[in-house]
Parts: sequence; structure tokens; C-alpha cells
Amino acid sequence: MMWTMSVARREELAEIVAIYNSTIASRQVTADLHPVSVAQRETWFDAHQSEKRPLYAVHDKVSGCLVAWGSFSDYYPRAAYQRTAEISIYVHENWRGKGLGEWILREMMQRAPTLGIHKIAAVIFAHNVASIVLFRKLGYEQWGVLPEVCELDGKLADVIILGVSV
Repeated sequence: MMWTMSVARREELAEIVAIYNSTIASRQVTADLHPVSVAQRETWFDAHQSEKRPLYAVHDKVSGCLVAWGSFSDYYPRAAYQRTAEISIYVHENWRGKGLGEWILREMMQRAPTLGIHKIAAVIFAHNVASIVLFRKLGYEQWGVLPEVCELDGKLADVIILGVSV
């Protein structure tokens, strides 16, 4: 194992935001159209201080650098939905294509039951083929399609919901 995963610390938020912001221009991963600030992500970070909806920081074992992050978020904020969480994974651009995304996804799926999570949902742009292939490789199935719910630089985009039982 080349990486370690632990609950993110507040002092890592700037690096977490930088990784997130590095994905915006590609229009492959997030519906944010402009970079976000650390201040804008404070409330989001605080929401992930719950032991049931953690934000994980992933570090390279050799350098100690933060190379990715993953989070579980409420799928829907009502109590009856607490058994289901949405997963998000973001990898530093220098670490993409090295198996890190798959490692994080497997690690988070293994941890999910201890958090009371029985179903994991992934919300992915239909044109993000690499992510869809990764999630399907680990057993995620298509649960739904939201047609043309996003507009990215004048182009309409579908969103696919993939899910798995853990």
C-alpha cells in the first residue's frame, strides 16, 4: 500500500480545496464553474466533522503529501435516508491514472458499514467515462439518469447516478 487515509484535519483544507479546484476547468467532475475559496468551503468542511459523514485525506506514504481526498455526504438530509450516502473522490492531477482512485474507492467502501452506510450513491456526469468505468469495475450499477440537468459552457450535460450495496 502506497497511501494512507485518515480523517481530514482543518489545516489540510487549503490543499483539499486546491485539489478540488484543479478539476473545475475540465468540466468532467464538478458542476462548479469557477474556483472556490477556502472560506467558501468552511461550512462544507464542518458538515464532514460528523463521525458518520467523514472527509478523508489521502497521503502518499513516501512524501507525506496530500494527494487526494474522499467524502461521504448525506444522500438526502432526512433521517430515514441515513443508511445511504453519496461518495465523492478527488485526486491531485499528478496522481491521476496511478490506481489511487480505485484504492480510495475500495477503502471507503470497506469503511462504509462501520459508519452505518448500507448503500452508496455516486453522482457522475455521463461524459466522465473514466469515473463511470472505475465505479462499474467495483460493482456499482446504474440507478438513474438525470437528463440535461447541467449546463457547462453552453453544453447540456446528463448526470448518471450509480449505486452499490455494501
